Amino acid sequence: MNHRLWMSSCLCLLFLAGCGDNRSYVKGGEIRKTIEQDAVKSKYIETIGIGAADSTLNNNTQRRATSRDAAIVQAQYEMLSIVKGIEVEGGITVQKALETDSRLETKIKETIRGAEVVKTEWTSDDGCVVTLRLDRKRLETQMGVKFK
Repeated sequence: MNHRLWMSSCLCLLFLAGCGDNRSYVKGGEIRKTIEQDAVKSKYIETIGIGAADSTLNNNTQRRATSRDAAIVQAQYEMLSIVKGIEVEGGITVQKALETDSRLETKIKETIRGAEVVKTEWTSDDGCVVTLRLDRKRLETQMGVKFK
């Protein structure tokens, strides 16, 4: 590999690494005391969920799997709450739109279940913090609405 190609590859990798969310909610095996979140971003809706491990399980893998599942469910619940508060064109919130279209809630829940897990972090006691991200355009398309 020539020097120029190698340098371009390195710069590309550095750029891509900088594009991700490198924020960590776990430090030294513990959840940080302060967690700052900006849930509604320009392109995404992002939430975190915190799940506790089942202390009756003896196996690390099982404890981590159960805490991760719990964290995902919590993050999905938080995401649903945030989505319900988003304003759509016409000046109403998603919550108000749900009151007039019962099928809309099913579409929203299905879309949220398909949200991307962008980060999974475990604590020293096998608890878990999961970061979920949902593309706003995808949600708009699934719902058939336009967000403000």
